[in-house]
Amino acid sequence: MKQLLTPAVAALIFIHGAVFAAEKPNIVFILGDDQAWGDYGFMGHAVVKTPNIDKLAARSLVFDRGYVSSPLCRPSLASMITGLYPTQHGITGNDVEGGNERAALDKPLREQFHRHPSFIRLLTDRGYLTHQSGKWWEGSFEDGGFTHGMTHGDPDRGGRHGDVGLKIGRDGIKPVTEFIDMAVKKEQPFFLWYAPLLPHTPHNPPKRLLEKYATDGLAKDVAAYYAMCEWFDETCGQLLDHLDQQGLTEKTLVMFACDNGWAASSTNATDPEQKGWSDFALRSKGSPYENGIRTPIMVSWPERLKPLRSEDLAHTIDLFPTIAAAADLSAPANLPGINLMDDNARQQRERVYGVTHSIHNMTVGNPDDTLQYLWCVDRQWKLIERLQGRDTTKYKNVHLWDTAPVRLYNILDDPSELLDLASQNSETVARLKQKIEVWRLGLAVTSSDEPK
Repeated sequence: MKQLLTPAVAALIFIHGAVFAAEKPNIVFILGDDQAWGDYGFMGHAVVKTPNIDKLAARSLVFDRGYVSSPLCRPSLASMITGLYPTQHGITGNDVEGGNERAALDKPLREQFHRHPSFIRLLTDRGYLTHQSGKWWEGSFEDGGFTHGMTHGDPDRGGRHGDVGLKIGRDGIKPVTEFIDMAVKKEQPFFLWYAPLLPHTPHNPPKRLLEKYATDGLAKDVAAYYAMCEWFDETCGQLLDHLDQQGLTEKTLVMFACDNGWAASSTNATDPEQKGWSDFALRSKGSPYENGIRTPIMVSWPERLKPLRSEDLAHTIDLFPTIAAAADLSAPANLPGINLMDDNARQQRERVYGVTHSIHNMTVGNPDDTLQYLWCVDRQWKLIERLQGRDTTKYKNVHLWDTAPVRLYNILDDPSELLDLASQNSETVARLKQKIEVWRLGLAVTSSDEPK
């Protein structure tokens, strides 16, 4: 015989359910844009000042050895969103064929991409209010599954990689704070994608910051970039302070990473190959070297997570599994990343992988056509395999100089990658090449199913 609930018991169950729903953490993802892995105060930089990000690091699980899937913004962001590698989700560069009929050529690629599950859609489906600001390549914020946002994505109005959303940070953060206030008023959990075009070019920081760094005898391009790094930090402080003011810090999961690295061209002036490229230093953005693919990754959740400086390897493909675990979401079973809050998963990881493709041309349906590098980091070793994918644009000069078929570095002793040890360690080279081959075969298997 079915027993009926008394009003008192039913009320208790209702209250418990309400408390459980309220315990779902708010989630804030802060994404830097074009900043090298060491260019933060908490990472030991002697000049760059980042007091607000340093403060976040002090209350975070910090991974100094974090990596991105690709050293380029669009594929890097696409991997964060889906938890997949570029060869799996199909976004390998910034454009299908540079500026040649970009909007028309890009449409089927973007539609195919949005068939993959994303943590944004899962959060929205679970009742989160979700907001996009800053960098966003894949159409409008609605296309990405956000409930709120800034980017319209209309190519006829300049939509490409963020449009109106790129005003965030540079023109203040009011749209973000208003969204937070609205979510608090509605008593709903929220997710915030804060990805300002900072410290990305144009390097036009406030005069007060530029003057601060220009007095240090630095090259002009370096001083401007350092000033941009501090400007980015100031906006992060405004966001984090607003969470504090609303009493949300303890119950909010904050994650931090940068999409890829960057270095000023003057820092590589003694390299004769730099003459072929003036926008930024070789071996940084668009390359598989540390200044291109390495980023600190942070996870802050004061209510649940103790601060720790971890030596474990982390990867931005881990964002999806980590967010899913925090929000009690069912993530796709084929995700290659791990939950960064899981000590055992981190300790069992032996290496991380990534790719580098041509910057401004993609071949739809054949991602390997433009593949320039494969790489893996295995504890102290880093192997870089050089390939010769198709490149039809001027950006080929970023990697054209690099002709060695393979390079090996002891990345713990030599994080600047000054000494190539490949010729002295043939067995290590062979072992890591085999690991990369097995990893690639695994990607092909997990990518064989049609995205849903």
